[in-house]
Amino acid sequence: MKFSKLLTACAGMMLLAAPAFAGPTWTFGPEDQGQLKLEYKGQFQLNVRDTGSEADGEGDTAEFNFRRNRIALMGAYGKHLGLYVQTEYTEDVNMGPLTVSDGSDNEFQLLDAVMRFRYDDRVNLWVGKYKYSFSRENLEACEMPLTLDRSLLIRAPLASEGTRDKGVTLWGNLFDQKFQYRIDAMNGRNDSSSSPESAFRYGARAHVTLLDPESGHGYKGTYMGEKKVLTIGAAYQMEQDVAYADTVAQTDAVDYEAWTVDLFFEYPVAGVGTFTASTAYADYDLDDAYQGANPDSLTVGINGEKNGGYVKVGYMLPNMPLQFFARSENWSFANLDGIYDQEIDWYGGGFNYYFRGQDLKLTMEVSKVDYDKEGPNCEDFVTFTTQLQLIF
Repeated sequence: MKFSKLLTACAGMMLLAAPAFAGPTWTFGPEDQGQLKLEYKGQFQLNVRDTGSEADGEGDTAEFNFRRNRIALMGAYGKHLGLYVQTEYTEDVNMGPLTVSDGSDNEFQLLDAVMRFRYDDRVNLWVGKYKYSFSRENLEACEMPLTLDRSLLIRAPLASEGTRDKGVTLWGNLFDQKFQYRIDAMNGRNDSSSSPESAFRYGARAHVTLLDPESGHGYKGTYMGEKKVLTIGAAYQMEQDVAYADTVAQTDAVDYEAWTVDLFFEYPVAGVGTFTASTAYADYDLDDAYQGANPDSLTVGINGEKNGGYVKVGYMLPNMPLQFFARSENWSFANLDGIYDQEIDWYGGGFNYYFRGQDLKLTMEVSKVDYDKEGPNCEDFVTFTTQLQLIF
């Protein structure tokens, strides 16, 4: 890698770190009961990977791009009605979690569009498109992770909207916000012609928090020393007749089932700093569809049948907005790029520097991916990423 160019680019990104400002807010209705707020969320990255370019794929690859590039509209009317709409535009992304390509097509999409109805803290009803209630990692705010990003290997199989889905969720907090429940009915695969049955995907999640409560619908990867948190969570998800193990004969319909457990801990110590730890395990089962005569292509690969988890730790200095972190992931895939029983180890470490909290943050991370079995599309690699985050 040409580190002189790399350092120059990093320095340029740091020069952009100027004070951030809050987005515009409008009020309306009698006694200003209604409120609308517009917000921009951007994560601009420099990525350098030691593989992926040249004819043999062995050359270094470098890319500037947006990891996230979003505009969100948030609204509320009184205490019982809310709205959240979020869009995203991405273009020509060359570097994926495990691969390097010639780039993807430009895409503008509606990420979220959710109507929020609130009776009180115990009973909330969400309707629309939003993150499904399974793993803590998926429910973690994308601009507030401990590490550079959330795990890219923890997404549920055959989810037509990726990390999100369309449906209905009932959720709330009980026992002085020590216990939270969620019950989902979502589209799931939502393919009428290529799946045995067009069925809903049902899920349930609960957590118990033993110190300061985590009472919102979303989680954070770090509270930056503002709370003392110990939360234990678990979830289950299922969808019947989600795919064929033999797509040619259209036989051997399989069900989808998944479960996960997770733990999050953060504790600030006066004069010492803030300590953070997070871990989870998840198992995604598709009735061994990958062993079928002609399995559905969506039952294998990075979002196919798999199990694994992660451990993340962090430390934030007591008198400086600098936070160090490390992570380790291990995943077993039923079939990844034609290799059965493939395992991946993902290691990474780096730091966050908070110029203005999460509104203006610089993150640097070095990560390494090790394949248990190497093949044409499964070679170990190292990635260096610098990211500047702006919420405006």
